[in-house]
Amino acid sequence: MSGNMFGQAFRVMTFGESHGPYIGVVIDGVQPGVPIDVEWIQRELDRRRPGQSAIVTPRQEKDRVQVISGIFEGKTTGTPICLLIANQDQRSKDYSHIQKIFRPGHAGFTFLKKYGIFDYRGGGRASGRETAARVAAGAVAKQMLERRGIRIFAYTRQVGEIEINRVDLEEIEKNPVRAPDPEAAERMMQAIMDARNAGDSLGGVVEIVVKNCPPGLGEPVFHKLEADLAGALMSIGAVKAFGMGSGFAAARMKGSEHNDPFVRDEATGRIHLATNHAGGVLGGISTGDDLVMHIAVKPPSSIARKQHTVDHEGNPVEFEIGGRHDPCICPRVVPVAEAMVALVLIDHLLMQERLIHSDALQVLRDQIDTIDTQLLLLLAQRKRLVERIARVKQKNRQAIQDPTRETELLQQWKTFGQQLDLPAGFVQELAEVLLRFSRNVQEDVLS
Repeated sequence: MSGNMFGQAFRVMTFGESHGPYIGVVIDGVQPGVPIDVEWIQRELDRRRPGQSAIVTPRQEKDRVQVISGIFEGKTTGTPICLLIANQDQRSKDYSHIQKIFRPGHAGFTFLKKYGIFDYRGGGRASGRETAARVAAGAVAKQMLERRGIRIFAYTRQVGEIEINRVDLEEIEKNPVRAPDPEAAERMMQAIMDARNAGDSLGGVVEIVVKNCPPGLGEPVFHKLEADLAGALMSIGAVKAFGMGSGFAAARMKGSEHNDPFVRDEATGRIHLATNHAGGVLGGISTGDDLVMHIAVKPPSSIARKQHTVDHEGNPVEFEIGGRHDPCICPRVVPVAEAMVALVLIDHLLMQERLIHSDALQVLRDQIDTIDTQLLLLLAQRKRLVERIARVKQKNRQAIQDPTRETELLQQWKTFGQQLDLPAGFVQELAEVLLRFSRNVQEDVLS
């Protein structure tokens, strides 16, 4: 079965089915010596696991992660990392009466057409249960990203017709629906419970924001950053649409409205975008502004109402599904979406680092050449200022050398050099050279 691997530099392969003994993931491409907190992985799995609130499936899975290989004494060994999660609360009998029918909204029909066989128990490989393996892999990627200062936040933006009115990232994990607006969260939870009581389900929108993403990630043609993000997020079974920045709203905007002006931050000197309709990506490459994306999550297909379909022979069938299912998948999609974004970003970061270091000596020499050029330009500017000072001294009949000022300057240089961790002897020698150069320039002007 193809299509189980993800990534180029940070490679991930998930395995297992909903009602098999285990699900898991193998991660390859992580260098040795990277610190990995296994409890961090567990906390991420706890956010995704079933049975955590009244508005998700009551299936009870502890989702305890087992490290099979690749991590020793809290650090990666450079070999493939294998993470295993046991399935402990399967009830395959709940699905025995529907093994020969095509459930609306499910993958049974397409799997049979492709492979000629389908594990009907909970959806098998097509089940959302598989996403636990993605979350485990994403937790490894997240740790690597956070050490680079990059943080990912996902939250429920909409459930049914109910949308948030504000975004407070501190509120996301304080309510079961994982909404950043506590007032909207209350209404969302009630709507989800109403749908469940009616034997139905609800869809929604999950938004993902990445803070401190560096500029330069992504490729200009086939591996555009937003294209890889779209592919990753659309690979989540319940996701039916993807948007970056203003998304589909861009179709209703004018160029003058959608264009993001470039501005310079006077405090830091950093160039950035005044608005972010592009969602942090231009030409397929990150701008350094926040990455902002959103996904449409369909209502879960497994509902308690009677439904009409056909069996494998094409005969009409009326059926009711048993089992334990989510009335709205958005709260549990949140950690999965974060994981998939993390996998894309760490993959692009590692590829970018390979690009930068592919000829490290030349890259470093080029950087030094740039600094040296800037130093020469500053020295030329300094020389022009010294010439002006010489003319002022000539007009005021002042001496070229000022011992008191030279002593003060030497002390300032020593203090500043110490703060910058520069050798004291080098700083003094450089200061004396500059002072001697200044005297020579002034003497030339006055001669």
